Amino acid sequence: MRSDRQRKKRKKWLWILLLVIGVFIIATGSYAFYIWNKAQSTIANIQENIGRDKSDKRDQQVNFKNRDPISILLMGVDERKGDRGRSDSLILMTVNPKEQSMEMVSIPRDTRTEIVGKGIQDKINHAYAFGGTEMAIKTVENFLDVPVDYFVKVNMESFRDIVDAVGGVTVENDLDFTYEGYHFEKGTIHLDGKKALAYSRMRYDDPRGDFGRQERQRQIIEAVIEKGASITSITKFGEMFKVIENNVKTNLTFDEMWAIQENYKDARKNVIQHQIKGSGKKINGIYYYIVPEDERLSLSNELKKHLELKKETAEK
Repeated sequence: MRSDRQRKKRKKWLWILLLVIGVFIIATGSYAFYIWNKAQSTIANIQENIGRDKSDKRDQQVNFKNRDPISILLMGVDERKGDRGRSDSLILMTVNPKEQSMEMVSIPRDTRTEIVGKGIQDKINHAYAFGGTEMAIKTVENFLDVPVDYFVKVNMESFRDIVDAVGGVTVENDLDFTYEGYHFEKGTIHLDGKKALAYSRMRYDDPRGDFGRQERQRQIIEAVIEKGASITSITKFGEMFKVIENNVKTNLTFDEMWAIQENYKDARKNVIQHQIKGSGKKINGIYYYIVPEDERLSLSNELKKHLELKKETAEK
């Protein structure tokens, strides 16, 4: 009699345990289903068509299954209502999953180069103001002589919202400075959205000038990626999707993003950062950053090597 009661009790607890496990599995599945569908709809809403399937500098399209190296142009623009604005930040990333490495090059916004489609020499950040995303991409491709396979465009005014959506970021600051009412001490600092925006904008009090600013922007971008990848809260995901939908544009589809995550994630193990060497010069009273041809050619060949493309052997 006692053993029957014990068996019934054990059986009851077994059912409760199975029920709890079942609810957990369903809840987890629902969570994953929500995230998956929300991500798909968000990516669909941020698509920007630039009128081409592949770069003119490629003979054939990138094959993710073959793990072909790819390039992605990160564009930070200062768009405001009724104003296209200019590209405040241009960072080209090349990703080679076979070498498990990424290379990043920040292009100074004052760089003097040909604006493709406009037929003039001007600051590279003016290309976006003249012809939007397409002209900016073609101008970068012409300057570095490498393909831009994909782009991700972020409204810099939303920088603070993106940082706040991931709960702030932590960076290593190598310069003690004050900017826009905020003091940034040397060492490890935690930044909310407003502070991160100020931190990434300062350049005039930095002895490295625009290069120092570019370095801080890279820090914030990398920190956001790291923080975003570790988020598990469904509330945080909801906030991030909303910010992305309102402030980001790309030509990457959801399937392409998934393929990159699946086949290219190990490339983050080794990040190499390039600095474009040049000098400032005033032409007709306007300041430009002049990049010598041998420097442009050397950098172009390094990027081509990483992308497994044929190197340039003669000046353009």
